[in-house]
Formats: sequence, C-alpha cells, structure tokens
Amino acid sequence: MSAQIVAGVDGSDGAHRALEWAVEEARLRDATLVVVYGWQVPPIVTGAGPYDAPVVLEQETLEAVERNAKDVVERQLGSVDTSGIDVQRRIEPRPPVDLVLDAATGADLVVVGTRGHGGFTGLLLGSVSQQVAHHAPCPVVIVPKP
Repeated sequence: MSAQIVAGVDGSDGAHRALEWAVEEARLRDATLVVVYGWQVPPIVTGAGPYDAPVVLEQETLEAVERNAKDVVERQLGSVDTSGIDVQRRIEPRPPVDLVLDAATGADLVVVGTRGHGGFTGLLLGSVSQQVAHHAPCPVVIVPKP
C-alpha cells in the first residue's frame, strides 16, 4: 500500500503554503496526495418568529456553491507543481474538519495551514487546524505563517 498524505485546502494563503509543503512531502515519500475541501452553504439569517418557514435553497444555488468549491481546489492545485505525484481530490458538502479527519483515517500524515488566530481569539474560533491537531488518527503538520 502506498503512503498517503492528506492536505486540507480552503483558498487561503495558509492553505496554499500547506499545500506546497504537502506536495514536496508527497514527492519525497512517493506518496499519494489527497487534497480535501469541505464546503458548506453559508448560513442564512431568517426571522425568529415561531411561524417562519424554513429556507430552501434552489438547486442552482447549491450547484454554484459546489462549482466554487471545485474551482478553489483547482486554483490551488494549479499554483503548485504536482508533476510526478498521484493527486486525488475529495470535495464534499461537509464541515471541513469532519472531512479532513475522515480523510486522515488510514493516512500517513495530514497537512493543514493556519490563519494565525491565536490566544483567546483562537479559542473562540475553534479553528480547523486546532481540531485536526487534537483529533487526527495520524501525525499532523500545521504549516505556520512565514
């Protein structure tokens, strides 16, 4: 069985640095790179009354959100040299931390970036990198800001 490295991306600069790191590590280990992007429909604010109807998004809106997620992954992959590396993509409508942790099952390494929220702000945000560091079933690399 081939080594497998999971890289979580989200379109941010931190995710780009993590992807660059993961690509080089996959090259060194001759590993498969699994690029994951969990997407969610943005929350919609509705009235707070007891008779408010649930909001149902139109199919074309959901498709647009999914297309955007795929575009984010392709843009990030297009910005790094993945030649000679087996790259797989997992783009799913799930919370990002859930998808990264699921993909980490059976992986040799997970690589994520950080947006640099530290201290009290970081505790409030419960960032993906913090959750992955605490719950991943394999080693985790969190690529910091330069």
